[in-house]
Amino acid sequence: MVTASFTPQPETLRPGIKAPVRETLLTPRFYTTDFEAIAEMVLTLQEDEIEAALQELRNDYNRHHFVRNDDFKRSFDHIEGATRLAFIDFLERSCTSEFSGFLLFKELSRRLKDRSPKLAEAFALLARDEARHAGFINKAMADFGLSLDLSYLTKKRTYTFFPPEWVIYTVYLSEKIGYWRYILMFRHLEKNPDDNIYPLFNYFECWCQDENRHGDFFKALLRSQTKLWKTWQSRLWARFFLLTVFVTHTLTVFERTDFYEAVGLDARQYNIDVVKNTNETAARAFPSVLDTDNPHFFPRLEACSDANEKLTAIANSNTPQWLKFLQKMPWITVIIWQMLLIFLQKPVDAEARRGLVY
Repeated sequence: MVTASFTPQPETLRPGIKAPVRETLLTPRFYTTDFEAIAEMVLTLQEDEIEAALQELRNDYNRHHFVRNDDFKRSFDHIEGATRLAFIDFLERSCTSEFSGFLLFKELSRRLKDRSPKLAEAFALLARDEARHAGFINKAMADFGLSLDLSYLTKKRTYTFFPPEWVIYTVYLSEKIGYWRYILMFRHLEKNPDDNIYPLFNYFECWCQDENRHGDFFKALLRSQTKLWKTWQSRLWARFFLLTVFVTHTLTVFERTDFYEAVGLDARQYNIDVVKNTNETAARAFPSVLDTDNPHFFPRLEACSDANEKLTAIANSNTPQWLKFLQKMPWITVIIWQMLLIFLQKPVDAEARRGLVY
């Protein structure tokens, strides 16, 4: 489905409310799906695993976790300049992503309540967690004099239709890559406390376990549907969604090098660590994954990032729109070509090594 971007009208937003960034391929999207098809899913193949994942959600381990402590009461004016802008961008995209998940899960729960009670309960619990995450991040934005009007986003954001199969693939990956993003940053800051510039990071260890549990639920859902892992088409789709998630992650990380430098992380190495760990984790659910050890893999991802920087520079220039379009085409071609080369690399057969993956 083709989606359109929108630019919010400033007069519709209250003072202190940040105007949402213009929707692009890199901004978190809001989704809708075929609710009827999900209601008709047969779950017997993974019934025990789904029940176990559901019980983990019911336990609500983090129900008392997202409470702001005294560390938030100090001023954060020392975070300034490009670092401040990059940090606000990080918070905004994270909040929007969490809120997007909340809206999708809440609607799934509502639509499935009378058709598939177990799934309805699971999605209600997932929505609970995502709402907490979004609200906590939005309060963090207030420390920088801004916040997002989430009700405004609900009404004005473009919604993209994804078939249920795409939703399962993408949500599983977004939760698992979220886990690795959070835990790797937490471990780094735990070893290097002088790099911890903001108390939000102290919450990442428990927070990422929410992401992990969400991913485990979607793993069980994915494995309950044989068409998502037992067909040749599923092998292609698995690699495609891994590729799009990894390219998107690479582009956004390299766009925020100021942010990662501010917390003592090397953006390039952080991206490599997140991608490699997420790919290895995905081998537990997907029939096929990408070969991140291929010597061309990360150079090709980074070539996409270099091309994206050129696109950003063109977009921000004063060049006429028709000329911008012509200037962008070679760099768009570079990204598509590099992605195609990665996709055509020999993949890793995750099903063949199923008994070896831990």
